Order: sequence, then C-alpha cells, then structure tokens
Amino acid sequence: MLMHIPDVLDKEQVAGIRAALGSAEWTDGRQTVGPQGAKVKRNLQLPDASPLRRELGDRVVAALNRHPLYHAAALPLRTLSPRFNRYEGGGEYGFHIDGAVMSTGLGDTHVRSDISCTLFLSEPEEYDGGELIVSDTYGEHEVKLPAGDAIVYPSSSLHRVTPVTRGARIASFFWVQSMVRDDGARRLLLEMDTAIRTLSASGADQAAILQLTGVYHNLLRRWAET
Repeated sequence: MLMHIPDVLDKEQVAGIRAALGSAEWTDGRQTVGPQGAKVKRNLQLPDASPLRRELGDRVVAALNRHPLYHAAALPLRTLSPRFNRYEGGGEYGFHIDGAVMSTGLGDTHVRSDISCTLFLSEPEEYDGGELIVSDTYGEHEVKLPAGDAIVYPSSSLHRVTPVTRGARIASFFWVQSMVRDDGARRLLLEMDTAIRTLSASGADQAAILQLTGVYHNLLRRWAET
C-alpha cells in the first residue's frame, strides 16, 4: 500500500529541522548499507552516532504519533529511529529493496521492516530530480511531495531515488514494524477505519457504526502481533 501522509510537520517544524541540519556534518551514505546497496547509493547522511540525529528523529516520531492517518495506515509496533539524508550534485540511489531485519543499535533489539517511510524536508521547487520511484505490481509510481509530507510503502517494494541535478533534496527516512505484518490486511483495516470515520461524521446509524467498529477491532485482534 502506497500512502501519502500530508502535513506530518507544519512549516515551522520543517524550518526548525532544516535550520538544525544547516550546520550538520554529513557523511557518505554508503556507510549504512551492505555491498550491494553501496554499488548504487550516492548520497550524504547524518551519522548514525550523531546526537543531532537522535534529537531530530525524536521530533519526527512525536509528530507521526500525533497524526491519525499515519497511525491508521501503519499500525506501528516498533519504529527504527529516523535517519536523515541529502542528495545533491547528481546524487542518487539506484533500484534496491530494503533489508528485512534491521538492528536498532540497542543491544540485540531488531525491527522487522514492514513499512518504509520518507518524510520530505525540501520543497519540490528547491531541487530538480530526486523523485522517489516505487515499483510494484501496478507499475512505477513517482513521488515528490511538499516539505512536511510523508510517503509510506511496503519495504518489500523495489524503489530508487532519481539523480538530483539542481539544488538539494533533504529528507528523513525510517522503517516500521507494524502490528499487522501483511500489507493487504493493513489496507483492509485502513479502508474500514476510514469508512467508520466517514460514517461517524455523517451522522449515520450509531448501531451500525458500533457493529462495524466491532468488526474492525476483532480483525485487528486476529491479525495483530505484539
């Protein structure tokens, strides 16, 4: 499920993160991938050990936790601390699939990557290129969103970032282990949640809404892993 999550961060929040990143020391992004990924990755990243990365990542996670559409779409159980990257001067990331299991860096704790997320921090007019291309059974989908908006998609998807030929593309990215592993099941739950919200707002029959809400939670209870 490819899902656009608008307004995760407002303009003031984006400006604050961008200001903090303006004086950051970036490192070669190939340091965080294996040998296959290093062949096609050319970008800069905030070092994993950077205290700034943790501070800004906490801001991102806090904003996501307040966003109802993100929670309904991802049903997050565990979230890998967000990272930050920068593409410029022809920087790109060729087609790849994200690793299935990732270390949190905290002892033996790992996160299964069910969902990949990119939170855009640069406005589309600030750079040329830099589109996120996500390939699935329906073809290739091109994503280039306003600053503060996010895209979530299955981590099993083949995807790439096209070369940035002008300006700089700055973003945060991270992975989520969902309570519901199966992407199709998450989609059904999101559609049901959306229907319940719409019916509630329209003043529909409360008994029917209650019944539908019960079905939602019983399906979540059946599918959820905690």
